[in-house]
Formats: sequence, C-alpha cells, structure tokens
Amino acid sequence: MANPISSTEPSQAPIYQIKLEGHLGQHWSDWFEGMSISPEDDGNTVLTGPVADQAALHGLFKKIRDLGLPLFSVNRISPR
Repeated sequence: MANPISSTEPSQAPIYQIKLEGHLGQHWSDWFEGMSISPEDDGNTVLTGPVADQAALHGLFKKIRDLGLPLFSVNRISPR
C-alpha cells in the first residue's frame, strides 16, 4: 500500500485552488512555487497548481500568513 503522505512527482500531485482576499501580481508566482495567480473581479486572487504533499500545502499556508492575506477557501480540484 502506498504512503498517502509521501511526496509525489509534480505531474502526479493533486491540484489545489486557494482563494485569498486581495490581488497579487504575477511576480509572486515564483514565491508561490510556480502556482498560477488569477486575480478576480471581486478583488480576490486564486492560486492554482499542483501541491506535492501536506508539508508543501502547509508551506503555502505559511507564506499566505506571512503576507497577511486572509484565506477564503482551499479546494482540492483533482485526485492523485
């Protein structure tokens, strides 16, 4: 049985959408480990991309916290 917590290849990693309050520019993409950044008309931003494992997901949450941006939602949009 495979360990569900282990790291995976980026092509096999689940895709997450993380919605934040406020707009982020595209220059933040590298800081958010290559996730796509989509500003929305309502003043919010959606980060979308593969997240290798739970440790990587928590790392993204720390970066969001460090920017002081309120987190609206986190959705896993594709299975492994």
